[in-house]
Amino acid sequence: MPAASVLPRVAPVRVGEGERLRSVGLPGVTLSVRSRPPVREGLPPALYVHGLGGSSQNWSLLMAELDGVVDSEAVDLPGFGDSPPPDDGDYSVTGHARAVIRCLDEAGRGPVHLFGNSLGGAVATRVAAVRPDLVRTLTLVSPALPELRVQRTAVPTGLLGVPGIAALFTRLTREWTAEQRVRGVMALCYGDPGRVSPEAFRLAVEELERRQRLPYFWDAMARSARGIVNAYTLGGQHGLWRQAERVLAPTLLVYGGRDQLVGFRMAHRAARAFRDSRMLSLPDAGHVAMMEYPELVAGAFRELLAHANGSGEAAGAAGARG
Repeated sequence: MPAASVLPRVAPVRVGEGERLRSVGLPGVTLSVRSRPPVREGLPPALYVHGLGGSSQNWSLLMAELDGVVDSEAVDLPGFGDSPPPDDGDYSVTGHARAVIRCLDEAGRGPVHLFGNSLGGAVATRVAAVRPDLVRTLTLVSPALPELRVQRTAVPTGLLGVPGIAALFTRLTREWTAEQRVRGVMALCYGDPGRVSPEAFRLAVEELERRQRLPYFWDAMARSARGIVNAYTLGGQHGLWRQAERVLAPTLLVYGGRDQLVGFRMAHRAARAFRDSRMLSLPDAGHVAMMEYPELVAGAFRELLAHANGSGEAAGAAGARG
């Protein structure tokens, strides 16, 4: 694995209108952070964590929807987006969570409204459990929490974590174009791929072409997939469901009825595990509801924020009376 400092800069990462991208150097890892300048001073901070194979760009639509509500930043996990691999090669859920914690500690932005999708949902759950001081509320979109009966459509993604499978898949699909790969990913992740505009499809193809030229692309994918599988097998206090039960922050759970990667049936178990939770069920959404229905996710988050603020005010009043 080449050192992060000498990795090739393949092409510039797309920065959308109203967004900024900066690099944050931390012990053992360098992270790329996407942000939107707040429309006014004093907005509460928010941090967004993407899923396997994704990047901070996955949150751009939701971040725009929440302009004026929160001060938004989205992180590229190590090895994804514009972030180079971690120095220690640790792509476990714990390793990714450690990177998010370091990012928050360095910036001094906590406690934040923490968002996570898929792998990012597992990472955010772990962060909220082990560092409750950093998390004001938690919003999880199709979080990758352990399932006893995994959907058949999710099996190929899990198999990426098996040693040698990523290299084999690369050889078997070397003739595939970026357009074919993107269509396959969108068919898997979206409830209705027809909702993707031609412009968004073109940009996704350009981003995949850029990332496939990075020497660590498949390694980051395979090791992170293996990290999810390994996290599923952990028991005791380190198990993700046990950690979900330890989360103190008010939590919004978002599940899509057409999700092919995280079973919709897991919504009920998640609602029982997170002690202060509310649910947004979107029957027509797939695995990335924040990209498919950003306005609905934003509306549910505003309700969560009102609930959290009301709970805080009520607790403060009770303390004053005491």
